[in-house]
This record gives sequence, C-alpha cells and structure tokens, in this order.
Amino acid sequence: MKNCMRYVAVGLTALLLSACGSSSSDDVNADTGAIAGTSGRITLGVNKYLWHATLDTLSFMPLASADPYGGVIITDWYSAPENPNERMKLTIYILDQRLRADGLKVTVFRQIHSADGWVDAQVNPDTATKLEDAILTRARELKLAAEGAGS
Repeated sequence: MKNCMRYVAVGLTALLLSACGSSSSDDVNADTGAIAGTSGRITLGVNKYLWHATLDTLSFMPLASADPYGGVIITDWYSAPENPNERMKLTIYILDQRLRADGLKVTVFRQIHSADGWVDAQVNPDTATKLEDAILTRARELKLAAEGAGS
C-alpha cells in the first residue's frame, strides 16, 4: 500500500512539474495573459477572455471552485428567487488557450425539490448551448474592448 501511494505521489509530482515548462526568455501570449519564462512569473493555462467572460456571465451564482490553470469552474447549487423548488449547478471547462467556440464546454445539473428532498431532474439540452453562447459573446466583447484600448 505504501509503494502504491508513493507511485501515485511521484506520478502527480511529475505531472505537475511537466506542466511548468521553461523557456530561455519571457514569452507573453496576449490571449491567455500567460507569461512563461525564467523570470518566475505565473503562467496561466486558459484563454483570459473566456475565463473572465465565464466569471462575468455566472456572477449571480456562488462558486464552489475556480481553477484558472486547469480551466475548470464549478458553481455551487443556485435557486432563482422566483423558483426556490428548483436548483442548478454548472461545471465549465475551458479547453483551449485560443478564443474558439469549441474551446468551451458547459455541463448543467438540475434538481427539483420534492417530498423526498432534492431529486435529479432532466436538463433542457438548449440550456448548456445558451450559456456557452452567452459566455462566448461576452468573451468577444472583452477581446474587442481590450484591442480598442490598446490602439
């Protein structure tokens, strides 16, 4: 058992270190805000416009977890004030460092309160698509605003 845990620890450490990378000079990626190099600056792993657009779009929901390096945002359960017997939870994956439609995936979970407590319920397939569209629209707005401010 100890050897198994040791192998897992070594594997995780190797995985984390391989993600660090190094460069002989500092390179800045404008879309990710990533700065990689020997200067000791932080390297971000996701597109900054998608990241900020996701946080903006979901600002009404409480966050359970947000990982800007792995590109995962998980909300806590949220019930709209006008419908307290229904709640939603989201997991958003930012899959690319570029601002692309296929660089974003939203997973929606829905529950309804019944006599047995909270029970999983079907989610309208359009819900995730509409959220992805809203995030992508906001990301494009942020990018255009940044480009306009830079000129």
